[in-house]
Amino acid sequence: MFKHLFLSTAAVATPIAAQSLDQPSPGNLVESVPLIASEDVVVTGVRAEQDRRETGQAITIIGRDEIERRQTVAVADLLATTPGVTVTRNGSVGGFTGVRLRGAEAEQTLVVIDGVRVNDPSSPGGGFDFANLLSSSIERIEILRGPNSVPWGSQAIGGVVNIITATPPADGVTARARAEYGHRDQGFASAGVSGARGAVSASLTGGYLRTDGISAAASGTERDGYRQYGANGRLGLEIAEGIGVDLRGYYADSRTEIDGNADEFPFAPVDDAQFSTARELYGYAGLRADLAGGRFRNRVAFTIADIDRDNFRTGVEEPLFLGRGRSERYEYQGDFRPVEQVRLIAGVEHEDSRFRAQSFGDFASTDIAKVGITSAYGQLVAKPVQHLTLTSGVRHDDHEQFGSETTFGGDAALALDTGTTLRVSYGEGFKAPTLFQLYAAFIGDADLTPERARNYGAGVEQSLLDGRARIGATYFRRRTRDQIDFDLGTFTYANIARTRAEGIELEIALRPVDALTVTADYSFIDAENRSAGANFGNDLARRPRETLSVNADYRFPFGLGLGGTVTQAGDSFDDMGNTVRLDGFVLASVRAELPVGERFALYGRVDNLFDERYQTVGGYGTFGRAAYGGVRVRLD
Repeated sequence: MFKHLFLSTAAVATPIAAQSLDQPSPGNLVESVPLIASEDVVVTGVRAEQDRRETGQAITIIGRDEIERRQTVAVADLLATTPGVTVTRNGSVGGFTGVRLRGAEAEQTLVVIDGVRVNDPSSPGGGFDFANLLSSSIERIEILRGPNSVPWGSQAIGGVVNIITATPPADGVTARARAEYGHRDQGFASAGVSGARGAVSASLTGGYLRTDGISAAASGTERDGYRQYGANGRLGLEIAEGIGVDLRGYYADSRTEIDGNADEFPFAPVDDAQFSTARELYGYAGLRADLAGGRFRNRVAFTIADIDRDNFRTGVEEPLFLGRGRSERYEYQGDFRPVEQVRLIAGVEHEDSRFRAQSFGDFASTDIAKVGITSAYGQLVAKPVQHLTLTSGVRHDDHEQFGSETTFGGDAALALDTGTTLRVSYGEGFKAPTLFQLYAAFIGDADLTPERARNYGAGVEQSLLDGRARIGATYFRRRTRDQIDFDLGTFTYANIARTRAEGIELEIALRPVDALTVTADYSFIDAENRSAGANFGNDLARRPRETLSVNADYRFPFGLGLGGTVTQAGDSFDDMGNTVRLDGFVLASVRAELPVGERFALYGRVDNLFDERYQTVGGYGTFGRAAYGGVRVRLD
């Protein structure tokens, strides 16, 4: 307890920070702090650009400046330090990584990359594996906490993680690169170039990561390595004034060494000569047209997400398992502003999903299925009086298998001249049964209905000291019903689960002087099983009730930046019966960056500074103390 308190206090009190090459000048440093930057435009709330002060929903923003200051490689490690977010990883780098928002299931988090929904149709729960998502090409991350199915549709029961990759500058050419080396022979390199000239804009980023890793099994000794190479790009063409074409693409090829499970109870992971591969391809092609002097914005698009997963045993050509998931989406969205105080955002879309899951060997099986869903939604954003913004919306989905579903949502934001912003929100979420849950041989059930959730939230945010300080608090309560779980009585999937989550999120950001930034957030989440039976009233697995994160950054006048992060997670349970406890932990990291001239910088960091031994998933190992160093370059 005293160690935890000391670390948290030290991180707030010590002037430590890091400077990235594209960090704003001292006069604009306040704007780089997400909580302080109240003027930020967000797109996740209504699926269109909106001033953050006009949304009643809880949204956290992570910008490129913060990504580079923190020197983070894996996006999941960034998300783990934001309010209301819990991250678990099955062992080494590349092990399955789930992100839970406000105590919801990891499979109930909708993930969007450059407008493409990337949740995997071939996985049993239809979730997104954050293990292979790296930060090198990412410009901005928006995390919306709470159900929001009106604009986003299925899977947004817990919330939405919206990823936006590097965008070209308004004019000219920029390039940046980064390379680092460190613990367990880990090497990471990335480079990107972007530019615009006349009617054409483009960007391209590529990256490579490899590491010897650690044993995925906590009891194991052999290291489980990881390798990924990937690229993403954008191309924009202005056909005429207000009319343009947008093309975006993302590709990643990953190989992860994994450990299997013991043949006897409790089936814990053990050293095993297995590995998995994943190939992810996401694409977006859209046409946009701004009419009526920009008051009527239109967008039509086609998106595709294609994911191939294979599991192998080393030295054996035939895979143990393969999964093929693919979704294709056609969509139209209109954003009409008849007068300044009224805005109507509406759209229609159709998605076709299909999957193939195939096992080999003595228990060979093949499952193939496809399904379509057609949707329409509308949202009204109105400002009846100055400072007050009201948003309401409705969505209707028609699923080929389970029928139709209608969801509602609404929020209000009151942004006063005193720097106070009051927010209230109501949101509904639904998650369609996955193809695996519907059609998997022997265990699927074609009569499943969607999972449903309702969420109520209220919050207040206060700006102080001319924008140099901001504090915020949010209360939420969510109930989920008809949640799909595996029924051990019938050995099939069924709508048998109910859950409840309630909690509070606190945030603070300080900029007492231009060179020093301190941010902190605390979350209390009571996520409880409300399903009838022996586990009624138990905590949901792998969801600590309390989490704390503190970041501090300081830049010296001669350019040196020092920084540190402390995260703390309370105790949790690894199972539904609450019989296997996962002890809480504290992780501390320090970092430094030193510019060398105008274009180069040297940097380094030490993660898990005090070599904490901990687990986020029972039986799976985690990294101890690890050091890394690298160089960053930027050309304008």
